Amino acid sequence: MTGRPPGEGADARLSATGGLLLVSTTILVLGALSWGEMVFAPAAFAIFIVMVVWPLQAWLQARMPKSLAVLITILVTVVSIVALLLLFVWGMSVVGQWLIRNSNQFQTLYQAASDWLEGHGVPVAAQITDMFSMSWIVGMVQTMLSRINGLAGFAMLVFAFAVLGLLEVEDLARRIAASGRSFGGIDLIAVGRETAGQFGKYMLVRSIASIVTGAIVWLIAWMVGLEHPSAWAAIAFTLNYIPFIGPLVATVLPTLFALAQFQSFQIALVVLVCLTVVQFIIGSYLEPVLTGSALSMSPFAVMFMVFLWSLLWGLTGAFIGVPILVAVLTVCRRLPSMRWLTVMLSAGSGS
Repeated sequence: MTGRPPGEGADARLSATGGLLLVSTTILVLGALSWGEMVFAPAAFAIFIVMVVWPLQAWLQARMPKSLAVLITILVTVVSIVALLLLFVWGMSVVGQWLIRNSNQFQTLYQAASDWLEGHGVPVAAQITDMFSMSWIVGMVQTMLSRINGLAGFAMLVFAFAVLGLLEVEDLARRIAASGRSFGGIDLIAVGRETAGQFGKYMLVRSIASIVTGAIVWLIAWMVGLEHPSAWAAIAFTLNYIPFIGPLVATVLPTLFALAQFQSFQIALVVLVCLTVVQFIIGSYLEPVLTGSALSMSPFAVMFMVFLWSLLWGLTGAFIGVPILVAVLTVCRRLPSMRWLTVMLSAGSGS
């Protein structure tokens, strides 16, 4: 009769208990983050902004008073974000005006599709009529207005947090140094600097990829004859900052409008294939070459983080999900006990 070595059963029970505790803690933390979205989401976004623009402020502070350096850094940050938002709004407004002017083409397309489906035994007219009733339209407008108001409040909180963060970066570093710098075996100042560098590199790579994407989308739209190629380029450029979700929207929208404009499934298919190939090449080849091993992340992990944080924080979470993954990988690389997680989340060896 063979028995298990002494203590093995107790170790297994402790391991199972630890795993259950980790899962329970993770669920509770995610629930708290979702419940406190109005505070945690702006704070996380502001921390990300502070870490991205801090090198600029440090460079300016070496050449001018701190207050002036902070002011210039804030102005550059605000102008950059507002310019991106305005570019996206302009592109969508141009497309929206075209939609209003050519609504009859969408109606014709819908009627043809409806007739074809009903001819094959798939009734859709009643369902579409119920869905797009006046109450649905009013509800959609009210939802959009509430989201715009929420976005304004979100932007104000982010701005406040970012300003306070930029003013306190140096003081926080001094307090951390005075407290011993280390927490759980991690040098907090070194991790903060490395994470800031990774964030900056991440944004640089996304900006280059967005510029390339916008330029190619303009070229495809111009060659196909799709109206307002500059608007489609602006939409593709700005949406590319949101992994997976942004490129998906920037691919589907021009395809639908090509179908409405040309009333041709063949041309719409050409647009769809071309845009899909462009997004695949940029996402699978260009970005990995630009990021290198330091930002090498598993595509599954990236997609999971994007959709997880989208579920928790909406559009803000879709953007901030990947930077959170970058920060997690940066911390895990400094902990030998977490090397397994680094390997699992990285696209390469995780070294």
